Amino acid sequence: MKWTSIYLIGYIILIGGIVAALWKMGVIASIGMAWTVIGVVIVIGIGVMLAVSNSGSKRNITIDRE
Repeated sequence: MKWTSIYLIGYIILIGGIVAALWKMGVIASIGMAWTVIGVVIVIGIGVMLAVSNSGSKRNITIDRE
C-alpha cells in the first residue's frame, strides 16, 4: 500500500502540472471547464488503475492439510 500511495501522489502532482501548463497556455479556456474536469477525472482513474495493477506481487498460497 505504501508504494501505491506514493505513486498516486506523484501522478496527481504530474496531472496538476500538466493542467497548470494547459491553463497558462489558454488551452483550458478554449475547450471549457466541463471537458477539462471530465479529462482530469479520466486521467486520475487511469492512474488509480495503474497504481493498483503495479502494486505488489501476486502469489498463490497453498495450504497443506494433515
